[in-house]
Amino acid sequence: MAPQPGPRRARIAFSDSAAKQLENITSETEIHALDRALVVVSVDPDVGEPIPGDTAGPQLRQYTDHVEQVRILYFVTALRTVVISGLCRVVAAQGVAAV
Repeated sequence: MAPQPGPRRARIAFSDSAAKQLENITSETEIHALDRALVVVSVDPDVGEPIPGDTAGPQLRQYTDHVEQVRILYFVTALRTVVISGLCRVVAAQGVAAV
């Protein structure tokens, strides 16, 4: 019997501002950290915590990978596409810095 495929991963897209942040990443360590966080969010788009705010649009969420020290701001579309709207490196327990 053929193995059953795992759950379908969500498609990842980047907003214009997140794409500009992505262009500034040059370190392989930062690329690896971001890639790991993107895999987690693509497998389970609901993994992040909702960010309170306006309910008129899609719910903005944040996912923080404390091991890789990356924070991703994103929302999920009706077709389950994850749109990344911001990328941050966690530089301290309470602070973040834009990538």
